[in-house]
Amino acid sequence: MSDTPVKQQNTAAYYMQAVISFGIAIAAVGIGIFQLDASAWVRAFLAISVLYLTTSAFTLAKVVRDRQEAGQIVSRVDQARLEKLLAEHDPFQKL
Repeated sequence: MSDTPVKQQNTAAYYMQAVISFGIAIAAVGIGIFQLDASAWVRAFLAISVLYLTTSAFTLAKVVRDRQEAGQIVSRVDQARLEKLLAEHDPFQKL
């Protein structure tokens, strides 16, 4: 019996919800920085900080996803090797 993991697929609605949520969040922060009662240098610094934080979050999410996928691939290879050994093994073979 094989315990093959089921690949989870996100629905289009879930994907759109995530994209829209991200768009609203980044727009709200942008409007907040633009409306801030501070000098242009302070607003520019905050805008650059938000962009840096956003790109860092995307990079971290990608690294975590890649590490998880690599672990699943190694697990599948090990499972395939074990199944091959078990299939080739004949317990009634004379030694």
